[in-house]
Amino acid sequence: MSIYVEILMQAEMEKLWKATQTPEEHALWDLRFSTITYLPHPDITQPQQFLYATRIGFGMEIRGTGETVGSREKDDVRTSALKFWSEDPRSLIQEGSGYWQYVPTPEGIRFLTQYHYQTRFGVLGQWFDRLVFRPLMGWATAWSFDRLRLWLEKGIDPTAALERSLVYATVRLTLAFLWIYQGLVPKLLFRDTGELTLLQHTHLFPGMEPTILSLVGLGEILFGGLLLWLWRSRLLLVLNILGLGVLGAGALVSQPRIFVAPFNPVSLSVAMSALAVLGLLTAHDLPSARGCRRQRPEKQP
Repeated sequence: MSIYVEILMQAEMEKLWKATQTPEEHALWDLRFSTITYLPHPDITQPQQFLYATRIGFGMEIRGTGETVGSREKDDVRTSALKFWSEDPRSLIQEGSGYWQYVPTPEGIRFLTQYHYQTRFGVLGQWFDRLVFRPLMGWATAWSFDRLRLWLEKGIDPTAALERSLVYATVRLTLAFLWIYQGLVPKLLFRDTGELTLLQHTHLFPGMEPTILSLVGLGEILFGGLLLWLWRSRLLLVLNILGLGVLGAGALVSQPRIFVAPFNPVSLSVAMSALAVLGLLTAHDLPSARGCRRQRPEKQP
């Protein structure tokens, strides 16, 4: 079960080679590594070894060692092979190998990788790898390839791309949580918090307020789910602002006194609208794993 990732990018071969073969530049764009350091290489006939580290949070790092098995060029196609292993007992990866390939085409350079590895921790490690770790590694590889593409094609600094992606993800996750929470808790689970009374004061749906409140709650939950599912949709961020305006206007008409209460609809709507604006400002040129091929073609061109 190897991991395969391929991307097409408009870049010069030498710039792509340097960005992927120079340790300092490689660590800038590859989400899988925090640092990559070449070891002394007194004998050029021997493989070049390097140390790598990956931060896993709380000040901890997973460390390992690798070596370049060799590089070759044939018909303008470059290939670089490597092996890697880790003696860190916390590392799920015990050892592995893979290659990078650079294939010039009329449309650009097909930059691709394929690698596989052996895991620790017996059957438990194998199942964790299959269900969690391997999909995450595949996604991180693809996301990193697209971050590299943005760097070489558009000059977007990899660090800035990561920071903007984190801001955007924070916006989407926070808005999704707030919409789902507002739809589930006060409208479906705990109606005595005032949502039902607020709707009754509008006198628009006499006798149907509980049903209408349930439908509104389900609609808010659905909208929160769409913010997660349609991750790149800017239209949802615009609808977020407009929807908050409509809900705020309805609350103002039905019960204006709530607008002077602590944590009232004004403060919540302004905060959620500001998040949506921030999302719209950071939604452009974000790295995405979806731009990569994740399965090896049956016939290589």
